[in-house]
Amino acid sequence: MDEHKGANGVAALLAPRNVAIVGASDRAGSWSITVNGSLRRVGFKGAVYPVNPRNETVWGGQRCYPDLASLPEAPDHVVVLVPGRAVIDTIREAGRAGARSATIFSSGFGEGGDAEGRRLGAELSEAIAQARLAVSGPNCLGNLAAPSNFMTLTDRRIRELRRGPVAIFGQSGGIVTAIYRSLTNRGIQPGYALTAGNEAGLNAADYITFFAQDADTRVIACFIEAIREPDRFRSACMAARAAGKPVVALKIGGSEASRTAALAHTGSLAGSLQCFDAVAQDIGVIRVDTIDEMTEVVEVLTHGARPAGARVGAITFSGGLKGLLLEAAERNGVAFPALQDATTAKLREVLGIGTSLGNPLDAGFAALSSKEAYFRCIEIMQADPGIDQIVVQEELPTEEGVNEKAANLRVVNEMTAAQGAKPVAVVSMASYMYTDYSRSFRESFPRLPVLHEVDKALKALRRVGEWSAAVADVAAAPAPSAPPPGAAAILARATKGADGRRVLGEADSKALLAAYGLRSPQERLARDAEAAVEAAQAIGFPVVLKVVSPDVHHKTEVGGVLVGVGDEAGVRAGFATIRAALATKAPHARFEGVLVAEQAARGVELVVGVQRDPEVGPVVMFGSGGVMLELMKDVAFGPAPMSLSAAKALIARTGAARLLAGFRGAPPCDLDAAAEAVVAVSRLAADFADEIESIDVNPLTAAPGARGVLALDALVALRDAR
Repeated sequence: MDEHKGANGVAALLAPRNVAIVGASDRAGSWSITVNGSLRRVGFKGAVYPVNPRNETVWGGQRCYPDLASLPEAPDHVVVLVPGRAVIDTIREAGRAGARSATIFSSGFGEGGDAEGRRLGAELSEAIAQARLAVSGPNCLGNLAAPSNFMTLTDRRIRELRRGPVAIFGQSGGIVTAIYRSLTNRGIQPGYALTAGNEAGLNAADYITFFAQDADTRVIACFIEAIREPDRFRSACMAARAAGKPVVALKIGGSEASRTAALAHTGSLAGSLQCFDAVAQDIGVIRVDTIDEMTEVVEVLTHGARPAGARVGAITFSGGLKGLLLEAAERNGVAFPALQDATTAKLREVLGIGTSLGNPLDAGFAALSSKEAYFRCIEIMQADPGIDQIVVQEELPTEEGVNEKAANLRVVNEMTAAQGAKPVAVVSMASYMYTDYSRSFRESFPRLPVLHEVDKALKALRRVGEWSAAVADVAAAPAPSAPPPGAAAILARATKGADGRRVLGEADSKALLAAYGLRSPQERLARDAEAAVEAAQAIGFPVVLKVVSPDVHHKTEVGGVLVGVGDEAGVRAGFATIRAALATKAPHARFEGVLVAEQAARGVELVVGVQRDPEVGPVVMFGSGGVMLELMKDVAFGPAPMSLSAAKALIARTGAARLLAGFRGAPPCDLDAAAEAVVAVSRLAADFADEIESIDVNPLTAAPGARGVLALDALVALRDAR
């Protein structure tokens, strides 16, 4: 990796020896005044050099230099505040002068979508690469790094820097500063806040790589609109996961236009966030929808221990709050498992027979009036094997003496430190503002998350629990195996269709799937009608006839499929019918014959597919297949590759799972075989991630009461060679 990228590049950006501000001015409201003030206010120890050929002095008489070459020492970090093409010239000058990094505040480099801006943006990226500078921006608001007392961030509300366990970065300066304020208001101190802008130089992969190695950072919070380098982004997130550092991402945007042209069904059915979510947990990312959600998740991660999973136990002192928790759990997919009999018996001893002993547990006045009962309830629920984490009702006092019971939280904080103790969090009935007193009080129990409002609290606990379980699953997963022999040779047989796309024909697509253990019905290619008759006789009637053409990807659209052909005459007639239909509906398509296939028994029609998402790489889809795919869109998405347990969990998220289990008295289908098919397709996609664009197995049938599944149709499309 080049020195101006990755962790080394970010390190150069955030700990410079000096700063040169190009575009320095005395104009009221000038960003140069703001940036200089930020550096001085937080105690930056290096020299700050104003640069502007129009000014001899600025900022109350400080000498201003005409260019970077005139500085008394080589510039290390360059703040760029000049407009348009002057930005590109400044970057080239900075490279010649020996600078290591730069921050470009200037905009107009394609963020508005205009052609001239995009052209300038491309030229700027080239200049950055040639100058070998670590660059944040353009179109950003500066950066903050507490360990080096470095701050070019233009937020005058930040008066001092403190090292802390959270690092923030994002493509929007406004969002980054809003996250910073939200966390600090809750007493969570970010040690870094970086605004990435258009990411013409450094991007999300570089920032995450640096924070994964940073000793201070325990949680990485980010705002992402687009992912510049998908493979490096995945690798960086997995490095953070391996370091035990979750990446909490507020992700918006996407690349819908690139999916609408997708060859396989998967691409047209997947939304931008569905694809991101499909791989997020697998690579160690927790996605959130709002800044409020991010704040709650970061609160859990910075103060709580990691739970084994997402099953929650709750203790309340209000029947109303119990009801709110139950309804919020249903809305947000949170599990409140039933308490074990042994747990119930112990709680009954502590609280009395008349107390409601469900989960959530309404501990009522018995626990309110007895500290010992309160602590004992927590211990008993922590010991329940069906619970991964506990939430208890409480909120912080706003001033001294207002809420004496809050002192119990210090004891609960110590309880969470015990060997094998499950995490405990606090939840309030509503969100509220912190006071200086509540923030100070909160510091006295650092191992106890304090969450606001039941919806946000339960979402946060579920997201953290699922992330923690996913990380454990990844750690326990076996090492990937080599691709099956012959798979690469089959891929090499891909042909280019009339639309320019390289695809494997149905027979080759099925042969590739067979190499991964996914079976298909018997079938033979027939070039003429008599060969089709011979194939049908060998396979056995009835048969299915399907057109073979490198220019046709969806056969039913051109009348290219006939089912239930029961005799030799039907095969001859069917061959002629399919050829005529192709000539009529797709006159420019090449006709290479007909595939004669065994007609499989009727069963549940499924679909398994893969689409290479431009931001996150291969994404696996499973759901109801056949005509139900387009009609109902009953699908779920997951990562590639995928374990058998993950494949079963993916299936369980669809309505097709009910059909496989035996709907309305029908005998069940082979769920294990369906899951194994998902695993096989995911392995294929992962093994050839750089070559495969999409995979479409539709329908995949599972016959009720029978073993196995069959791929009745398949299409594998390869990536553009460019």
